Amino acid sequence: MASKETRPVIALAMGDPAGISLELAAKLMADEEARSLANYIVVGDSRAFVEGSEVAGVSLDLPVWHPGDIDIDLSKGAVIADLGHYEPGAIERGKASKAGGAFALANFRTVLRLANRGGADAATFTPFNKNAMRLAFPPYVDEIEVITAETGAASDGREFNILGNLWNARVTSHVPLSGVAELITKDRVLAGIRLTNESMKAAGFEKPRIAVAALNPHAGDGGNFGHEDDAEIAPAVEAAKAEGIICDGPFPSDTVFLRAKRGDYDVVQTMYHDQGQIAMKLMGFELGVTLIGGYGFPVCTPAHGTAYDIAGQGIANLGATREAMRVAARMAEPKGTVGNERARLLNECMATGERSEAPER
Repeated sequence: MASKETRPVIALAMGDPAGISLELAAKLMADEEARSLANYIVVGDSRAFVEGSEVAGVSLDLPVWHPGDIDIDLSKGAVIADLGHYEPGAIERGKASKAGGAFALANFRTVLRLANRGGADAATFTPFNKNAMRLAFPPYVDEIEVITAETGAASDGREFNILGNLWNARVTSHVPLSGVAELITKDRVLAGIRLTNESMKAAGFEKPRIAVAALNPHAGDGGNFGHEDDAEIAPAVEAAKAEGIICDGPFPSDTVFLRAKRGDYDVVQTMYHDQGQIAMKLMGFELGVTLIGGYGFPVCTPAHGTAYDIAGQGIANLGATREAMRVAARMAEPKGTVGNERARLLNECMATGERSEAPER
């Protein structure tokens, strides 16, 4: 186990306060296993953290950083970065709101900027509600667009779902099913396979074994049920093999996860969101992790949502959030930034009170 001085620093954004996100943040900071993985900068508001602690039934005495402070105290392994933008009682539990979305978005943008500039080694967040995020920022589509805008990346990253040692990657993500087929091109599939290979190596897989799913029933059945599998996906697989990547496919999507689950492959590269999400959540909903890769630092979150239906009850399961921190800590590359430099960066990276702009595409 690494000492506090050598552990990676994870920036954790408090998510939607109307759901279980504040509760999860508090439970995480009270969890010895999670705390042993990394040092944490919990970005949000100390009043929100107290509210989450009360729901969680935990009592924590963590140092608090305020805007303008010239140092960050990580001697206890965690600090609350209080941006001062939460009003207790102003946000109704179990309901999406503009205020809730603005709170979560400001925290998210702050941790992204901090990680991008070296003030943290990984960015993480407890769950967001996409409706609330859109109420606060109408152009919002998903987290990937926000990350690309905040980091200035030349291209969008990709989402991975992780369940223990089994991964799921996908070529397309938050697009309507009616628009998926036209996005399945050789170049996009090949780019996805490459990023999957690189991300899994960064997570400790020496030689990732990739199973590529077909788009159509029975992998197109020789063209009877569509041509994308033969015309786009299969050539991408062959091109990846030529680069030395271990991959096979396209496999019919109704059986490909059976191959991975029995240990033949480490990851399934699916073509669209629910093609993989359904399988992964059936196998382990309470331990699933979403990783967003391709940005120079890992971005991780539990793979479940805000659970408005159980908000305020204190029964949220910490399992997936703890696993998200485990993945982030494993993939993080500690930069050794000292406390006063970290504080300077955090002061410069705060996103509260800003007018959100739509990312340039």
